[in-house]
This record gives sequence, structure tokens and C-alpha cells, in this order.
Amino acid sequence: MPTLYLIPTPIAGEALHTIPPYVQEIARGLDVFIAERAKTARHFIKSLGPAKPLPEILVVELSDDSDPEEARHAFREAIKDGRDVGLLSEAGCPGVADPGAAIVALAQRMNVRVVPLVGPSSLLLALMASGMNGQQFAFHGYLSPKRPELARDLRRLEQLARQHDQTQLFIETPYRSQMVLEVALDTLQPDTGFGVAQDLSGAGEFIRSLPVRDWKRGTPVALEKLPAVFLVGRLKE
Repeated sequence: MPTLYLIPTPIAGEALHTIPPYVQEIARGLDVFIAERAKTARHFIKSLGPAKPLPEILVVELSDDSDPEEARHAFREAIKDGRDVGLLSEAGCPGVADPGAAIVALAQRMNVRVVPLVGPSSLLLALMASGMNGQQFAFHGYLSPKRPELARDLRRLEQLARQHDQTQLFIETPYRSQMVLEVALDTLQPDTGFGVAQDLSGAGEFIRSLPVRDWKRGTPVALEKLPAVFLVGRLKE
């Protein structure tokens, strides 16, 4: 039975060790992939030592800039030919904060076997390291990119966190990480927990989760321009 394998990729560029050996072995044997970014996917596939030469492996991009019908067509054709397909995110788990969810939905409609494989998730790693509520949480993707609107969004997340004792997670492009930190410290209440988990599993990994008042008391932090997950909530006592 043809199968859609959901294959996690390293969060940090060279952290292949975070991908379990059995996942690497499955991916090594595939010759059809749908990926958020083809260039990153080919680099990952090459690092695995694939069974086939790289030019013989089909990688179809599914991103905001590509035609989604190309990926859907490639998936249907592969399944019709009895071939397994691998779904790759840009980093971490496919289908989570990732356009690949559309291919998973298509596979479900076609009654194709879907197999999620074990691997790193920046959201879960950040939550694990935050000391905040890991039973009630919500992920919001990207917040507003401008300071006044971001402050409004952060106040909304703070209210949700307080009303429901629910940890709120979001992400931002690396070059705006410092701005997010500054706005959060200016906007959130002193006793609200705020967490930053940056470059998880990478050489520049930085994880800090404190009440806002303690962020302000310590030495000012200058965040690097690296991928980050941010958290708003109540730190466990």
C-alpha cells in the first residue's frame, strides 16, 4: 500500500543527529518528496546518503510562492504508480505551521496510509523548556509585524493565558526577534511569564523563561537573528 511518510527535518541546519536512525532509513529509500523548500529538502536528502542518485529523486515544492496543484498532481501520480511519498517541512515537523498539511488532507481523502515519524518539534521543545502549562496551550503562528499591533496582540495573548491558564506560543522571523522581546517587556504585566527559545538544538541555542519583572531586572538581552519560539503564560510554582 502506498504511504505518505511525514518526515521531520533538523530544526538547526546541521543537527542531523536529532533525526532518529529509523526515520533516516525510511527517508533514504524514498524517491518522491514534497517539500516546503526544495533547496533545503535536497540538502537534507543528500545528507542522508539516499539509495538513488540525487538527480533521480523528485522533489516538488509546496510553498506560498508555488502552484499547489503541482504538488497535488505529483502526489496523485506517485500514489497511482504505487510509490511512497515523503513530506518535508523547512524545519521540524511537516504539517505543523507548515503548508504540507494540505497534502496530508489530500492523502486522508484518498484513503492513503499516513505515517507520522518521530523527530524534533520546535514548539514542543520550547514548551518543555518553558516551565509553563504543558497541558493547556495554543499556537498562534505569526503575530502582527508592527510594534503597536504587536503590543495589542500580546495583550490579547496575555488575557487568554490568564483566563484559561493556557500557555500561548507564537513565532516570528529571525530579524524581528529583538523587536518582539522589547515590545513584550514594555507591554506585558510584571508577573506574566515570557519565554524565548531560539535556535533550538543548534550551536546558538538560547532558552530563557521568566516573569517579565525578572527579565527587566537582569542584564539586557540582545537576541541573535535566529529562529525563535516565544511563549506567554504563567510559570509553574
